[in-house]
Amino acid sequence: MTRVLLVFGAGGAGCVARYLVALAFGRRGFPYATLAVNLVGSFLIALVLELAMLRKDLPTNLQLALTTGFMGGFTTYSAFNFETTRLVLDGHTVRAVVNVAVTLVGGITAGLLGLWLARRIAP
Repeated sequence: MTRVLLVFGAGGAGCVARYLVALAFGRRGFPYATLAVNLVGSFLIALVLELAMLRKDLPTNLQLALTTGFMGGFTTYSAFNFETTRLVLDGHTVRAVVNVAVTLVGGITAGLLGLWLARRIAP
């Protein structure tokens, strides 16, 4: 039950963080806020999981809270999907394609950077 509560609390914090990012970006013709949280989330989850694997001393509960909880609440596939679909339906096909390409390539790149950094800072 403790782990469920950890994920619940950290997930709520991740959702609030995502909401604050959305407020900071405001409404624009491109889903910058969703792109930002997904790229940052890709970097951070790779960093945390790789550090956990390399160091072996990151407590399981902290790992779970940061990844499944916070990053699960912070990142959003459903908003990415909806916003990309809206771009297509509103006649902004090029923007939709750019959003998909930047999200996929950027997410993988951000994840690789997270792995690289973890390997640099792990003892």
